[in-house]
Amino acid sequence: MELAQALIAGNRRALARSISIAETGGTAARELLSAIYAHTGRAHIVGITGSPGAGKSTLVNALALHWRRTHQTVGIIAVDPTSPFTGGAILGDRIRMQPLGGDTGIFIRSMASRGRLGGIAHATSDAIDLLDAAGFDIILVETVGAGQSEVEIASAAHTTMVIEVPGMGDDVQAIKAGILEIADIFVVNKADRDGADATVRQLRAMLHLGGPPRDGWEPPIVPAVAMRDEGIANVAAAVERHRHHLMSTGQKMYRERARAKREFELLVQETALEQVRAQLAEQGWEALLTRLAAREIDPYTAARTLLTRD
Repeated sequence: MELAQALIAGNRRALARSISIAETGGTAARELLSAIYAHTGRAHIVGITGSPGAGKSTLVNALALHWRRTHQTVGIIAVDPTSPFTGGAILGDRIRMQPLGGDTGIFIRSMASRGRLGGIAHATSDAIDLLDAAGFDIILVETVGAGQSEVEIASAAHTTMVIEVPGMGDDVQAIKAGILEIADIFVVNKADRDGADATVRQLRAMLHLGGPPRDGWEPPIVPAVAMRDEGIANVAAAVERHRHHLMSTGQKMYRERARAKREFELLVQETALEQVRAQLAEQGWEALLTRLAAREIDPYTAARTLLTRD
């Protein structure tokens, strides 16, 4: 497949076109992703999440510049929320990351969440694979930042970074959203604000309340001021330490397996739905939805009937 070969060779135009095909879906997307899959698994995937206003985009910008100074290539996927009315998205993260635009070692792709819960878009995993196959060393995935439904990124990334900010009640959000369970690294951004030390202490206390470290790794808490490039080297060093921990303990393969499981299950669900809709035809599908809305049939019976029909 010519497009896949161009992407694997590092052609940026082919990469952009490939991600567009993956977002559209369908047969072309499946063939493309099948062709490049054997060339994936080399990049380190870093998920970045946190509440709106925590400075995720600014931190991504600063980390990308830091890693470029060490001659590593960086792919960035920035997911923005979608309007429930128009289906459109502003894709403002691309505006915030303009300083990165002229660097050929950085590739930025904005994606609309299109209503997908969990903080990442429908085609995020496919885009990660495409960036990986294109040869990027590090892939940064910035989530929507909805605050309480961001846990899906943990199954898509090798290292999950949670951004906290002083004075925003994020310690309470952490308890409610289960952030303690998904964070490999905490970054207290905007650490020049009053209350930064208190935020660090609260996070440390909650980590200790959570029991022994998961998988032998205790998430570090790193203060930073991303706007002024302060503490960014320490954040990057924490990512490198976590990557080494994953490799030395065998946890890298465990996380790869968890990511493969998640992708496979989603694909099975989507494929089954496509096949059922194709067998039922559009009119039959709409008629079934009408019966469900009228309570003439329950959804459990309808689903079981569709999946067991010949």
